[in-house]
Order: sequence, then C-alpha cells, then structure tokens
Amino acid sequence: MDAYKPLRDYAAIGDCHGHALIATNGDVDWCCLERHDQDPVFCGLLDRTRGGTLRLTPRGVISRERNYLPGTNMLVTRLRTETGVVELVDFMPVGRRLDNGPHDYVELVAPGWLVRRARVIEGEATLDLRYQPSIAFAAEPVKLLIKDGGIGGDGVPTLFCSHQLAVTGEDVVTGTIHLRADQRLDLVLAARYTISEPPSRLVDRMQATTQAFWVEWSAYNRYRGAYRAAVERSALSLKMMTFAPTGAIVAALTTSLPEAIGGERNWDYRYSWLRDSCFALYALAALGYSGEAERYVDYLSRCVRLTLPDIRIMYGIQHERFLPEVTLDHLEGYAQSRPVRRGNAASTQRQIDVYGQVLDLAVLYEALGGTLAKQDRRVLCTFVDVALRQWQEPDCGLWEMRDEPKQHVHGKMMAWVAMDRALRLFGPNPAWESAREAIADQILRQGTDADGALLQAFGSASADAATLLAPALGFPLSKAGLEATLKRVEGELADGAFLKRYAAGDGLEGDEGAFLICSFWWVDALLAAGRGEQAKALFETLLGCANDVGLYAEEFDVETRSFLGNMPQAFTHLALIGSAVNLELFERGGAAAVAGSYADRAKRAVGATFGARGLLASLRQSGTIHRLSSSAASIMLWP
Repeated sequence: MDAYKPLRDYAAIGDCHGHALIATNGDVDWCCLERHDQDPVFCGLLDRTRGGTLRLTPRGVISRERNYLPGTNMLVTRLRTETGVVELVDFMPVGRRLDNGPHDYVELVAPGWLVRRARVIEGEATLDLRYQPSIAFAAEPVKLLIKDGGIGGDGVPTLFCSHQLAVTGEDVVTGTIHLRADQRLDLVLAARYTISEPPSRLVDRMQATTQAFWVEWSAYNRYRGAYRAAVERSALSLKMMTFAPTGAIVAALTTSLPEAIGGERNWDYRYSWLRDSCFALYALAALGYSGEAERYVDYLSRCVRLTLPDIRIMYGIQHERFLPEVTLDHLEGYAQSRPVRRGNAASTQRQIDVYGQVLDLAVLYEALGGTLAKQDRRVLCTFVDVALRQWQEPDCGLWEMRDEPKQHVHGKMMAWVAMDRALRLFGPNPAWESAREAIADQILRQGTDADGALLQAFGSASADAATLLAPALGFPLSKAGLEATLKRVEGELADGAFLKRYAAGDGLEGDEGAFLICSFWWVDALLAAGRGEQAKALFETLLGCANDVGLYAEEFDVETRSFLGNMPQAFTHLALIGSAVNLELFERGGAAAVAGSYADRAKRAVGATFGARGLLASLRQSGTIHRLSSSAASIMLWP
C-alpha cells in the first residue's frame, strides 16, 4: 500500500463521455478521454511504474486542500509550498449546441479534452511536469514526438502547454516551470485536435462554458432538504457517469479496484447494468430530473432489440452485446491486487431481477409525464413474457455470484415486481395476476425462517442485505416480517453502521469490505418500519464516510475506514440520494410516505416540491438533452 495512494484520495472529473481520477497531490493516475470504457490514457492506478500518469507537482508542498467549484464537476486543488501557494483547476470541457434536428433540441458535446490550469496565487513556485501516457493498458510501447504544436504520438493524446516543453524520452515528457505570483500555466490533453488555433488559447471560454453547463444542470435539482450538499454531489457524480451519445449509465468509472487488498475480487464496472441504471434513474427522478430516463429508455430499447429473445443484464455503453472478460497479467494491480480485468463475464449470467427493475422504471417514467413509444411498449411486453417464463428458475442473483445458481429471494421479489408493474402499465391480465399471487406466496412460504425473516434463497440458512429492499419495492411483507428481516440482517451482517452483503459462500476466494449501498438500504428499511430517529442517525454516520470532496467507493473497510472497490460508485451515490429523499418524506408523512413503489415516492418527493405542473416541466427541462433554456452561456463556444 505504501506505493499506492489511498482510494479515498481520488476525486473525479468528467464530461459525460469520458473521465479522469485525480489524487490530492494533483496526479492524474487514471483517465479515459472519450469513452468511459476505453483503454485508459493513464492507468498508474493499476500499476505504479508502467501504468502512466500526468503530473504537475509544485516542489516543497507543505499542505493541500481541494473542493469542487459549486454545482460542478470541476476540481480546484490548492497546494501550499515553502515558497507560495499554487491553485490547480481541472476539468473536462463540456457544453451544448443546437443539433439542427426537427425538434430544435440541443446536444451535449465534448471535445474529449482534459484541461489543467495552474496559477500561483501567492509567492512563487517551481513545478515539475511529467507526461507518461499508455497504450492498451500499458501493454504496447509509446513513442512521443513534437506534433501539431504539442507533444503526442500514434495512439496517444497530444499534450499542449502554454510553456515550451521538450521530449526527454521516447515514452515520457518531463519539464520544470517556474511561476511567480499571478502567472499561469495551461495544459490541454487532447484526444483529437482539429482546431486552427492552439487549444491553450481557448481555455478561458472552455472553463466558462463548462461551469455554466454544470451549474445550469444542478439548478434543476428540486431537493431542498437538510442534506443538500451531499445530494447535489451524488447527483453530479451520477450525471458524470452517463454516456451522452447513447444515454447509457456506467456502474463505476474504474476497473479492478479490489474489494480486499491483495484479493481476486477485482471487476470491470465501466458498463451499463440494467439494474444499476434503473436505480440511478429512480434517484435522479426523485430530485426532479426525468430527461435522463428518456435517453436511457431509448438506449435500453436499442440494446434489447439486438439480443431478443435473450435479454442481457448489462450492455456496453454503445449498445455492445459481448463484453468478454480477459485478465491483464502484465499489470500488478492496485496495491498488488491481481488480476486486473477488462470486460465482465457476468454479462452472460441470468439474473431474473432485471425484468422487474426495467418495468418498474417504465412505471416511474410514465408517472412523471413521459410517454413510451409503441415500440418501447412492445419491448417491455417481452420483458414480462420472459419474467413469466423464468421466475421459478434459479439464477446468479444481483450480487453476481460465481457458484451454482440459487432460488434467490431478491430475484423472486423482483419477479413479483415485474408482474405488478406490468399490470400497472398494460392493464388487467389473468396470467400476470395469477403469477403475482403465486410468487408472493412462494416467497413467504419458502424464502423465510420460522420468525418470518426473509432469507437469501429458498432453503438457505443465511441472511442477505438485498432483502431489506422489500418495502421499497412495495412487496407485501408484513410489519412483523420486516422487523424479523431487520433483526436477522443486523444480527448476521452488521458491524456498527455497516453491512456485509451476505455471509454465505459465493464461489470466490477471499473476503470483501462492507457494501455501502446495503447500509443505505438499511436506512430505508428502518424508515419503512417507523424507526425514524435510528434511520437518521445511521444516515448521518454514513455521510461521514465520504472522502473530502463527497465521493464514495463501492465498499468500506470498517477497521481502517479506507475505500475498497471501484469508484466513484453509482450504487452508493444513488442510494444516498434515495435515503435522503426518504428521510424528507418520512419527516412529512411518516412510514406511509415511504411506502409503495419508486414511482409513488418520486411523485410525492417531486410533487411536494413544485407541484404537478413542475413534474411535466422537469421532463422537458432536465436531462442529457433538452430544449434550449435561457442560460445561453451553456451553449458550446468553440468549433
């Protein structure tokens, strides 16, 4: 670990196409400029020596602090040195432009650039620069040369600098720059370069445009509760994890960050899971954002049409069907946690919960004013048909276990959701009604213990944190059954405020950290049980687990308070939003206000804030693409 920065040291920036992770000292150790799932420009996060980095480091740093510019995904880092103070501003330019289509929509666009602006705001400073890019996860050699006024090479981006640089080796650029008070250095890392003037001359306009874009998007957030700062940061993180060209949402921005240091539980999360995406859209909808759902419904419909009658649990962000898992044995892995993986074999698993998840999203989408096209409704009917055929079969479960399939209780509950939401969407159907009743009956007979607590699977003797979702789904679990489930989960899986996913074997070696999403589900289940004070205290404990800029990884090491797993993690941020909204609803209306489906709660949350007219307005105003608003500054100002 001494050779690697703690994961909680990283902040993320992005442009809804690509992203970068930046450490507290300013090092860019992970970066995918144009697509969240591409081979990274820098993967020093996964191999400290050969993975590559972009570094602009003042000498003699004494202290450091950082924050995001309010309402944005633009990072400001202040480094105090022995001779002065240096401020770094990092962002990936993004804006909007008219697409000249038949509906006069504006399109979210980005050039695929990373911009770093360094300014001495006090005294003077000497900065050391290092540009070490990688190709194919550092598997292929890099040859750098002076190119188009910058330094680049085949297969790697071009680095432009407002100060002169020289190539010091075939695969690395180094330089030393001295700045006095109020002097500035601008770096632009460009995946593509087709503009006649040097990119460094455009950075003022890029910064203003990008800031206006994010501030405008944040302004649509209708949450006004006690946890606004945390909710806003989580919403911005989810938005950053969208892929604007298609509407896909990735589960996380990284691959192979370990669930236990030195262990093998290292997975590639840079793809779009149907389940994770639906959860994310629930969270955004509860804040008043509905446009993301419009884009995602289109993405999902296109993906599913490619694989019918098969329905995958996940797809690539540009509708890819095949995501083969390979190991990259030439990389040592974060803190020597191997293997490093690209792709994900879980894409071939059967997980029967996804059908109910998507149908639940469709109900939410229509509840907030959206209209499903006939073709989309036909696709959803296919989901119902598949769920009807498969609900009695074993599956791998939402935790994607790599042992024998089981009759997972959570999957059965989601099959119940599929039937229930189909009836809401399409009206009465005797087969669906019969199946809904049969599923609930089977769960309560075969999926509970003697006290009525939900178990991980039929015939299991173990708890599963996913069963805490029962009240959030509107599943007909009695109050006594909910209390018994809470007691069993707390007794088997809790360590203070933190929960393991499960304690049973899963076909993999090694241990893992506490899953943060499970603790937020715990908050929601406590609210459903009427235990508001306990839920609030737990939620506020979880808020204290974020890093200094409000980001979360997938897991948490209770003993060391360190992050584990990929980050930033959509699951954790969306769950934070959901729990914050539920706490607000509970305060206004008690347990009854958090009952029912996600659509029911979203309507209560958004409607209570700005009324029915606002529900319809939110669909037009929010999202990845929407009609041109009065914020003209957010229109793209460069070619």
